[in-house]
Amino acid sequence: MFAKIYDTEIKIDYNNADGFNRYADDIMAEYQQSVEEGLDIEKQKALFEAVAGLKNGEIKTKMSDSIFELVINSKIRPDYKYNEPSKLEEIKALRNAYDYKAVMPDEEALRRKLLGAWTGRACGCLLGKPVEGIRSDEFIPFLKETGNYPLHRYILSTDITDEVCSHYKFHFKNKPYGDNVDGMPVDDDTNYVVLAQKIVEQYGRNFQSENVVNAWLKYQSVHSYFTAERIAYINFINCIEPPASAMYKNVCREWIGAQIRGDYFGYICPGKPEEAAKMAYNDARISHIKNGIYGEMFVSAMIAVAAVNDNIEDIILGGLAQIPATSRLYEAVMKIYNNYKNDVTLDEAFSYIHSAYDEHTDHGWCHTISNAMIVVAALLYGEGDFGKSVCTAVGFAFDTDCNGATVGSILGMRGGIDCIDECWKKPINNKIHTSLFGVETVDIEKAVNKTMEHIGL
Repeated sequence: MFAKIYDTEIKIDYNNADGFNRYADDIMAEYQQSVEEGLDIEKQKALFEAVAGLKNGEIKTKMSDSIFELVINSKIRPDYKYNEPSKLEEIKALRNAYDYKAVMPDEEALRRKLLGAWTGRACGCLLGKPVEGIRSDEFIPFLKETGNYPLHRYILSTDITDEVCSHYKFHFKNKPYGDNVDGMPVDDDTNYVVLAQKIVEQYGRNFQSENVVNAWLKYQSVHSYFTAERIAYINFINCIEPPASAMYKNVCREWIGAQIRGDYFGYICPGKPEEAAKMAYNDARISHIKNGIYGEMFVSAMIAVAAVNDNIEDIILGGLAQIPATSRLYEAVMKIYNNYKNDVTLDEAFSYIHSAYDEHTDHGWCHTISNAMIVVAALLYGEGDFGKSVCTAVGFAFDTDCNGATVGSILGMRGGIDCIDECWKKPINNKIHTSLFGVETVDIEKAVNKTMEHIGL
């Protein structure tokens, strides 16, 4: 059906609609997400499949709207074993405390830690950026063919010959590589750190979720956001406020997007993981629920611990202490941790994660939990070595730039700038390019100076 205004027909091209905000295109992802959340909808699977099989158009859109109504009115199954609230006080009530030794660094040592964190995030992100979206069944053969397996250096533009490219479906050409950039290229993973600094600068350490919404709308266009973030952004424009903005037709509500946004809150809360996690919560809830929120709280808390403790296990467990022990994320991370303690090898950890989550589906590839497991595995099996750790994170495939950036940020904070070899730092050249309006390029050392100010706010 076409609407008509005066003498002009209004037509909707359902095939060219924005894929990040086409709920009808992701009905089966909604089904999987809902089942994992424990919603009692499994008896309606055939309905989801039938709607997913419809041709794009008005009928499919209306049917998907009805499915959304079904989802939001569903109850949790009585036999569901997890308890995963999205309200902060309820989250706090389900935490398991963890004690660790904390030594606050002096001002100069802290500055070098922050320089390491900012730089390490950029290095890890650059390592994974050109192969974001590749799957391991092509990534591993590619690394072997280019003499970089196991991954131990940046992928270089000189690796990308016509002959090499002819062997793979993944598009390798015209990407930023370790030998053809001047500074960290524009990327959402690094944009978010700069954006978080702007939020704290404008609204202070006690910023609220509504302040984050305003900053998103002020500093970037919708095309700078992806998955859950783009859906939430469009919801903001349509006057849907947090926390509903995270839920309305958002099949990506537990995906990795929030997990990559919490670093700065760890940077400005050295030795204060609970405070860092609270800031992360206020940020995450505008676009995510449950484990999507926990992912950001977990990472920001780990970074806060890493500022005052260099034991990898303490960093991981100290971060976990800020999320519900009754959650799927907590259980999954502890599985990786316990396997490591029981001498499970890195190859076995690789196989386990790939069996638990399917990298060939968007939901599996981009989920908070699958990628958090990779981050934790990289921290444990990397044994504190910066290069080995970021390479391990990226080498798992899945969301390569996100996981490389997170691991690089944590270890950069833990060991400071001196733990990052020159071969990793050189392409970054102390610069982060952004797509933030009015910001463009950030000088990392100046960003560190501002970070130090925000610690003292």
